[in-house]
Amino acid sequence: MTSAADMLTESSVRRFLPTDAPVTALTVVETIASTNTALREAAQAGAPHGTVLIASAQSAGRGRRGRTFFSPDGTGLYISVLLRPSIAAERAVRITTAAAVSAADAIAQVTGKECAIKWVNDLFLDDKKVAGILTESALHTDGTLAYAVLGIGINVAPPAGGFPPEIAEIAGAILPSPIENGRAKLAASFLTEFFRRYREIADEQPAYMEEYRRRCFVIGHRVEVIRGEDRYMADAIAVDDDVGLIVRRDDGTEEVLSSGEISVKI
Repeated sequence: MTSAADMLTESSVRRFLPTDAPVTALTVVETIASTNTALREAAQAGAPHGTVLIASAQSAGRGRRGRTFFSPDGTGLYISVLLRPSIAAERAVRITTAAAVSAADAIAQVTGKECAIKWVNDLFLDDKKVAGILTESALHTDGTLAYAVLGIGINVAPPAGGFPPEIAEIAGAILPSPIENGRAKLAASFLTEFFRRYREIADEQPAYMEEYRRRCFVIGHRVEVIRGEDRYMADAIAVDDDVGLIVRRDDGTEEVLSSGEISVKI
């Protein structure tokens, strides 16, 4: 149930959004199947760059690799942004990293708390996952992006009854309970920070990558690399400018991970 003081509407978000923010269209709905799915359909119909869709709840929220994303009503924030960047497809992951840093900044502005990033797309606070990011795209025939849809879900407060048992040990929220205009402020802060960094994604060395590396808590730790049925232990060494995770296997060989998943316990 949504707190009366934490109502999420278009007017409440615009109240905290700078007037010069490059948001060409902003829609806020109570519930939707998936903000990313809806915005991809809008993109295919010709919706412009900077179209933003925000929901209080999703009935079919999606995460990476086809997973569902728990999206309860009133305590989460679900944002999708339509982008039409002039970059090669392999650089689309930079959208995700710009969003991760921007979300961490927005959370700090609203809560005063510092989030850490788990490569490549999750935000953690107090050892709990509080946000996930999913960027989906379509290509032109020349290999450049026709569009990208950036989606982010943030657990703002714990849901009534707590998180489902299957994610209760890992999932957390950025606040113990809703606060006045909390989600509207968070949405506006995220959009402001993201569009500021978005201008850098075509740069050879995006400035925000230094902050991404600083917040990436897997660097310097042992990780389990998961690639389908293949699993092995390695040391996470660094993140390169193309957001590849550089790992060193136990035999001393190094490789750059551009896909797959990692598991890490700090």
